[in-house]
Amino acid sequence: MKIISLVPSITEALFDFGLTDEEVIGRTKFCIHPKNLVKNVEVIGGTKNLNISKIKSLKPDLIIANKEENDKFQVEELMNDFKVWVADIETLEDNQNFLIELGSLLNKEEVAENFNQKINSVFNLKKASASKKVAYLIWKNPYMTVGSDTFIHEIIEKLGFENLFKDQKRYPEISVEEMKEAEMIFLSTEPFPFQQKHIEELQKELPHQKIILVDGEAFSWYGTHLANCSDYFQTLISENL
Repeated sequence: MKIISLVPSITEALFDFGLTDEEVIGRTKFCIHPKNLVKNVEVIGGTKNLNISKIKSLKPDLIIANKEENDKFQVEELMNDFKVWVADIETLEDNQNFLIELGSLLNKEEVAENFNQKINSVFNLKKASASKKVAYLIWKNPYMTVGSDTFIHEIIEKLGFENLFKDQKRYPEISVEEMKEAEMIFLSTEPFPFQQKHIEELQKELPHQKIILVDGEAFSWYGTHLANCSDYFQTLISENL
């Protein structure tokens, strides 16, 4: 089966399931893991601006997209000519079901079960204090955070932190003033590439909040990526209890 992946975390999952670069024949420019394998796969644009003609020329048996990460109209256009699987993953349960379906599709049910067991074990760790209210920032100018109907929110809460903006939906814009209610502010390394300089900049306006950089992939990449995040999450929690 020849597959094109329109999502970085799904591309990683396909290779984690043991597929080769002869089976994964197309990926976005943001698909960076595993580095040694994705370099051999044809780039078909970005997640939001696909090169439809190139995708058609590759003649895939299956295209895997995501409801949130890909453009609805481009995905619908591809559906006219190809089989397209549109994943919709907001929770860890959604992710578990996604891996089960992927395992069934690829005749790799045991691989799927192993990954789900590893991911479940990741969250069997000492949790952070539930009283720690966190503002998780994904964007700057304007500042944007995550609401309760997002995968990132699910990870924040599973780790024992409390999402300050859990009463909101999707990715709302927020002000510095609103962040003052947080005890901690997580600056994600993606999609906006927050760096140390941004901590220093924001700390001047929020001198009483603890502001740290967090690995955006660990919080937002569904699929198999979470299976490798146990040490990272444990360290994050231990340093911020």
